[in-house]
Amino acid sequence: MTTLNAIVTGANSGIGFVTATQLARQGAHVVLAVRNVPAGRQAARRIGGSVEVRELDLASLDSVRAFAADLPHPAIDLLINNAGVVLLGPRRTTADGFELHLGTNMLGHFALTGRLLDRLAKAPAARVVSLSSITHKRARLDFDDLMFERDYRAAAAYGRSKLATTLFGVELDRRLRATGSPILSLLAHPGLTRTNLTPRAWAHRGRLGRIFASAGLLVTQPVERGAQPTLRAALGPDVHSGQFFGPAGLRETRGRVTEARLSREAADPAIGRRLWAAAEDLTAVSFR
Repeated sequence: MTTLNAIVTGANSGIGFVTATQLARQGAHVVLAVRNVPAGRQAARRIGGSVEVRELDLASLDSVRAFAADLPHPAIDLLINNAGVVLLGPRRTTADGFELHLGTNMLGHFALTGRLLDRLAKAPAARVVSLSSITHKRARLDFDDLMFERDYRAAAAYGRSKLATTLFGVELDRRLRATGSPILSLLAHPGLTRTNLTPRAWAHRGRLGRIFASAGLLVTQPVERGAQPTLRAALGPDVHSGQFFGPAGLRETRGRVTEARLSREAADPAIGRRLWAAAEDLTAVSFR
């Protein structure tokens, strides 16, 4: 039996950790692609099985390039584009000058997927799973100000980055199908899930932030539940490219896994093509 090679970005905590753990339990060899290597090593010890830790900072195109160049595996069966940032403070940028949410959550994963596409093509039935969010449904892209240099609002910037991530996954599916590729591009979102991202986002708000973070415990589901849409997309035997999975209950915030609905903008091919062209220009990565 052939061992699956899987890469999970942001695998040292939250949904990424649960995803990596379940993949390892299924017998996959899992690369924990993490910015914080010591935290990744701690996670690897907890996960057990066949895992390795490799440094990847999605906020740096140089780091993405180095990760892809140093990866020893000739074929990749699963790429889980999971890592993400959510901030509620002032505007910040990546090492390449991109607004931090868009640069990390979407552009970093765009560049990573493009640089690993040849490895994915060598697997018999590879899958790319991109992590969306229900916040993508309220977001709109402004191609005249993709980096939110005007009227910056952190929550809106996060939603925009998740809309961009969703558009990327949908457009990747279109392009793979147009070339007859066997690679599947799928999407998943966790609904409202308790991870370490929200407490970090509220941390700078002091006592008020701690109150809001605590209140979030009442409306969110455990991370083990939040990871189920990702695992369905990664391991489900009956999936097809382009599918989008999320929770079924309470306006897609929690519950059993079902097919989720894209926003009108996320499903628009013209917007997908325009964002793709912008991403290629910004990252200098082209998909062949």
